[in-house]
Amino acid sequence: MNLHEYQGKELLRRFGVQTQEGIIATTVDEALAAARKVRSDFGSDWCVVKAQVHAGGRGKGGGIKLAKNEDQVREHAGNILGMRLVTPQTSREGKLVRKVLIAQDVYYPGTSDPKEFYISILTDRGRQCNVIIYSTEGGMDIESVAEHTPHLVHKEFIDPAHGLQPFQINKIAFNLGLEGPSFKQMREFIRHLYEAFIKSDASLFEINPCLKTSDDKVIAVDAKVVLDDNALFRHPDLAGWRDTEEEDPTEVEARQHHLNYVKLEGNVGCMVNGAGLAMSTMDIIKLSGGEPANFLDVGGTADAQRVEQAFRIILRDDNVKAILINIFGGIVRCDRVAQGVVDAYRNIGNIHVPIIVRLQGTNADIAKKIIEESGLKVYSAILLQEAADLVNQVLSSR
Repeated sequence: MNLHEYQGKELLRRFGVQTQEGIIATTVDEALAAARKVRSDFGSDWCVVKAQVHAGGRGKGGGIKLAKNEDQVREHAGNILGMRLVTPQTSREGKLVRKVLIAQDVYYPGTSDPKEFYISILTDRGRQCNVIIYSTEGGMDIESVAEHTPHLVHKEFIDPAHGLQPFQINKIAFNLGLEGPSFKQMREFIRHLYEAFIKSDASLFEINPCLKTSDDKVIAVDAKVVLDDNALFRHPDLAGWRDTEEEDPTEVEARQHHLNYVKLEGNVGCMVNGAGLAMSTMDIIKLSGGEPANFLDVGGTADAQRVEQAFRIILRDDNVKAILINIFGGIVRCDRVAQGVVDAYRNIGNIHVPIIVRLQGTNADIAKKIIEESGLKVYSAILLQEAADLVNQVLSSR
């Protein structure tokens, strides 16, 4: 689950991580009131107007603007609110901006120059541990830094049995070139940041930039936070932060029906029970000459109602030219799924794309008979290769 920047910062502050302060606004009037409060509460003469969408690269798309007075706050908030923000991480249509964060200006003059760093925490699945990735080149595209100056990107792997150790924290602060008060500040920043990552069951923290201010404070100026959906039952307060307006509406509807659905760009819809089988099904679609239009896992207890909802969701995609249903009847009986397919076909009506059904496992023979005797335009397969050949056949005939 993705969080907005303002939500990510709120989460970090709960664990003692210092962040750039700000106030959320949904209208120009609220933005002006927020700017006045930022000025009075945080002593910031200027402020920053920041679009709140689930995408990076907002500054490049015109979604982050510095305001030196109230007239500029009004102008920038008016331009950003309601805009379609297009960044390297959005589609060509961009994302509609519904909220802006009015944040304090943290690039104030002081006794030393401010310095931007890059810090992220994520899981290295190959090493089966968490890793802190950091660089002195903050505020930039980290992929570009890694490509052109890989020696400036450092990694610190954390043994899950022992956790983040003090010597590792010292090493990070040292490699960032810090000393004195800022060295101590960075140590505290890293310690609290890692604690927040672990205790919130996050899958990604990305702080870019992490700023050493001109008076040697270390703060998160931005915060990209992704939480593990599978652990949200432990964090009901954080689950309530989900912004469904930022998500694909079809994926939101699928989640309401307990379906795991991800839209793709292909022409063959697939309905499968089990994530591993779903991945294999997408592979067989590719090998048969098609392109998967979605990942859809109906789960191990698929019933007729869930199958029908899955059908409706797949058929909303105009790019779908065929549907492959691949079910292994372990927990769920194949005949029950087959009856669900037939019932859904009749309930929905006007299905103009061919449907290939492969059912294996408990009562597979009964399921095949149900499909073949239904009188509907449904192709039945037993072997995976049969299903692949049928996909190729129906695509070639269209």
